[in-house]
Amino acid sequence: MKYSAVKILVAVNVVAYVLQSLSKGALDDLFALWPLQSLPGEPHFHLWQIITYAFLHSTSVIWHLLFNMLGLWMFGEEVERYVGPRRLLSLYFASVITAALSQLFVPVLFGAPPAATIGASGGVFGLLFAYAYLFPTRKVIPLIPPIPMPAWLFAALYAGLELFLGVTGNQSGVAHFAHLGGMVGSALVIMQWRRARGSR
Repeated sequence: MKYSAVKILVAVNVVAYVLQSLSKGALDDLFALWPLQSLPGEPHFHLWQIITYAFLHSTSVIWHLLFNMLGLWMFGEEVERYVGPRRLLSLYFASVITAALSQLFVPVLFGAPPAATIGASGGVFGLLFAYAYLFPTRKVIPLIPPIPMPAWLFAALYAGLELFLGVTGNQSGVAHFAHLGGMVGSALVIMQWRRARGSR
């Protein structure tokens, strides 16, 4: 029986959100992505956090979860139909890991204060990149502005905005470099797929 990787990811995120809400911060202390620098009185970085952070979301603002799950479904469903569930999962988790590594090392170069990171956005941005690569002319309608545009342009504009906001620090509290890192992970996986196909 064929399974849906996207539906499984959404389900795990929702279950994690419920458990996170009930834990009163305990799951955040253990599974959020904490900075490599020691912060007085704060939890410390552990290796597993480069994956587990992607299943946690802000429990004070449900839109954090809803928007990420919407993006996961919107872009992930099409990508999964094209590449299959196994490749979808490999791309998603590669994006999650490169997003975590980007968030651990890049923001400090721009003087950003160390802070914990949670959310599936890195994986979702990886799926957005894959969607734009696989279906570049497919029309996408962003929330702001609600103007139809080809997927490649939507992804490029989003990447440019994330880079600008990350470098300038105009929107603090958002892991802009993690978003870009997710796109990098997706690009690396797609490059590997192309090399493997070309070597046959």
